[in-house]
Formats: sequence, C-alpha cells, structure tokens
Amino acid sequence: MLWLLAQYIHPTMPTVLRERGYRFFFYMADRLEPAHIHVERDDSAAKVWLDPLEFSFVEGFREHECHEILRITDTHLDEFLRAWYSAFGGLQQ
Repeated sequence: MLWLLAQYIHPTMPTVLRERGYRFFFYMADRLEPAHIHVERDDSAAKVWLDPLEFSFVEGFREHECHEILRITDTHLDEFLRAWYSAFGGLQQ
C-alpha cells in the first residue's frame, strides 16, 4: 500500500493517493472524526467525508474539479477506508 510508505515520509499527513495532480491524504490528528480524506492541488483544498460520500468543505476548486474529486474518491473508496481504519483502528461501519 502506498500510504504505508507515505506515513514514513510525512508521518502526520500520510498521502494515500496521487492522481491527476490531486493529493489525497489525511491528518493523523483527525482520528476522532468520522472517516474522511483531504484533497489538495496547488492552492486549493477540500475535505471529503467517506460515508456518505460528500464534501465537508471546498476551497478554491471549480465545480468540474469537485466532480472529478468525488469520482476519484468513489473509485478508490475501499482503499481510502482501509488506510483510515488501518491508521486509526476501529471497525469499519
């Protein structure tokens, strides 16, 4: 898993996926929140709840980029959830 390597490179913000210029990652300090993934590219950022799949916030991304982020997140949803629960423990709900 790519995220395992990434947590050694930047242990407080492990990268789970890089695709189409987007970086998908989480903050280790977010462990008390529901499962989610952060996304950044250039000066834009977003946070996506994984269940249900929806934005928590979006800053700087255009509408077509938001659709692309949700599509990528949905495609890699199982991988993101495995990374989340592997890092923070707990049972997948």
